[in-house]
Amino acid sequence: MKVILNQDVKGQGKKGQLVEVSDGYARNFLLPRKLAVEANADNVNKMKLEEKAKKAREAAEKTEAEAIAEQLKGCTVKIYAKSGSGGRLFGAVTSKEIAECLKAQYGLDVAKSKIVQEEPIKSFGTYDLKCKLGYEVAGNLHVVVAEEK
Repeated sequence: MKVILNQDVKGQGKKGQLVEVSDGYARNFLLPRKLAVEANADNVNKMKLEEKAKKAREAAEKTEAEAIAEQLKGCTVKIYAKSGSGGRLFGAVTSKEIAECLKAQYGLDVAKSKIVQEEPIKSFGTYDLKCKLGYEVAGNLHVVVAEEK
């Protein structure tokens, strides 16, 4: 029997796949637990439409990520922080602060989890950070940490 999986099923396939399983396995396990639906004409068409919509959504998200990466090229985010003795910061500049300053200064909404810091920023200066925007698109971000007056 051919079924379309509603969820990932170990040993069978991923969500949205059309798979061939035994009749008993489908009737007694997959269908009652709503893990799959029978692959009739309506369900196959519905699956194809969902797949097409998913591809269109992914393409739109990728173009949006590329646009944000292009905008990041000219951005230099200025962050003002309090300092302690020896030119070191109180605490560290986090990716959350960088994301907030990026939104305030340039209006770009980049999630803090997408900003990659190899090590925390604990001193003044200029830093180049990488932003992984998804869909194999990455942008570079220049951050200047200056002393608060």
